[in-house]
Amino acid sequence: MNLPVRSLYRIFHPEVFQGSLKKKNYFEGWYFKHVSLSGDKAFAVIPGISLSDDSHSFVQFIDGTTGKTGYFRYPANEFNYDPFRLDLNIGNSRFRHDSIQINLENEELKIEGDIKYSDIVKLPADILSPGIMGWYSYIPTMECNHGVVSVDHKLSGVLNVNGIESIYDNGRGYIEKDWGISFPESWIWMHCNNFDRDNVSVMISVAKIPWRNSYFIGFISFISIDGVLKKFASYNSAKIISLKRTGRTTELVIKKNDLIFTTMITGKGTGFLKAPIEGSMKNVIKESIDSDVFVELREKNKIIFSGNGIRAGFEETDKIFTYFN
Repeated sequence: MNLPVRSLYRIFHPEVFQGSLKKKNYFEGWYFKHVSLSGDKAFAVIPGISLSDDSHSFVQFIDGTTGKTGYFRYPANEFNYDPFRLDLNIGNSRFRHDSIQINLENEELKIEGDIKYSDIVKLPADILSPGIMGWYSYIPTMECNHGVVSVDHKLSGVLNVNGIESIYDNGRGYIEKDWGISFPESWIWMHCNNFDRDNVSVMISVAKIPWRNSYFIGFISFISIDGVLKKFASYNSAKIISLKRTGRTTELVIKKNDLIFTTMITGKGTGFLKAPIEGSMKNVIKESIDSDVFVELREKNKIIFSGNGIRAGFEETDKIFTYFN
């Protein structure tokens, strides 16, 4: 496959490895989130590669109940991938679009799991918006790129952590990823697909984006209801009306034409994960898989959806609020 066609294939398939193992100051990581049917158990795994002065591959783990995290490090040459589909092998673990097999061990954690995915809801794509980043997907110089691999799916399988088994049959899952040079200087990110009604998935991300020796505050978000997805983003005429934090609750209001998309996030249960700076995993961020959300989608005076969610994935930096009055 020649380079232009291969590059276009990657743009329309953000789930595949976007980089090259010859790159420097580069990272790529996939985020697999899992929540049990009852909502009492949750975890995420993040397989990835760091190409820097400390090149290595890794798998991160976060327990959504306890906030306990683990960082499992491997040589860079133990990162193996299929160039045409999501199929990664790192150490003795495998990560695919429809399943994961985990085998991780360090001094504190022994984690084994085999979980399959079904009823996968994909993000709609077209030539103007091949991924969640819209036409920005065609810009090769973005500091950090974002892809949504699975908007929502059903789980089946078991996870065993230090001898304690958790069943994930009929739970809900989600997959996204990031790649590039560094995480943004400041951002907010949230995902939830465990609401008080089925088949709802919501993601929001607001970040400071470097751009042509300056910057802008960009955002991408969606709400999927029964497989019908609506995007709200910087590139499709949506606007942030307000972003504020009161106590432990962050409220974001976005408007697009006659639609008003409101999200209120109450953060709790954070753990610590590593994040990239110039490809090196030397930053530390706080993440939750135990936050609560309220989401409302309104068209003029009509409520299209209103609901409470649990087990939301949530990250937030204080500095992002300085860009909003």
